[in-house]
Amino acid sequence: MGGAELDVFYILGNRVRRDLLSHLTCSECYFSFLSSRVNVSSTAVAKHLKIMEREGILRSYEKEGPFIGPSRKYYEINISKTFVTTVTPHIFWYRGLDLNGAPAEKATIDLSAVNTESGDLYAQVEGFLQLSRELNKILSLLQAVEHKRNRLMARIKETYLREIGDMTQLAILHYVLLNGEVTVDELSDRLNLKEREVLVKAQELDRFIPLRIKEGVIKIDEERLKQRIGGENDAGED
Repeated sequence: MGGAELDVFYILGNRVRRDLLSHLTCSECYFSFLSSRVNVSSTAVAKHLKIMEREGILRSYEKEGPFIGPSRKYYEINISKTFVTTVTPHIFWYRGLDLNGAPAEKATIDLSAVNTESGDLYAQVEGFLQLSRELNKILSLLQAVEHKRNRLMARIKETYLREIGDMTQLAILHYVLLNGEVTVDELSDRLNLKEREVLVKAQELDRFIPLRIKEGVIKIDEERLKQRIGGENDAGED
């Protein structure tokens, strides 16, 4: 790996830093709001933010609040990358993919012609190079997918805040979209809210984006979502 590559394992290896990044993917945040969302001291939060800013993950800036008073220090994520990692007994490898560009969206992958059983060292090396070229095609497609997901998530956030305006509802939607499903317990921990508060917010969110809330698990109700897209009446949960 080149020396300029971000040491993503160092950044993401700490739970508090992961939680802070999760909140910052929902919205830019000022310091006291971030401190209220994680279960560590404000001194610890300041230390983690400083580390991520030093590493180029975050940037900070001063911004006046909605009320009269001193300006607040805000933080936002400063990179757009996907990191791909392989850890096996024979390979430890990772690469960062820049999502700012628009990579190729089509590729033909063919592994059938690659001989991985040859006893000849030259053929083995050539086979590995062939597989690396195929991997690069896959990475280009992943780059395109993540580029589009990132742009679409930004539009979802913008639309939801403009039309509904509830940040906690948006945070729940954000976690559900990224994870497929999420438990009330996980959201309670992530958002630093009581479980009953999470349920109330999820039920409010269901008025706008159809959810399945069952046995403490929340996920998008795709059938009802398609009905709404098609203009059909929504009967709601049984």
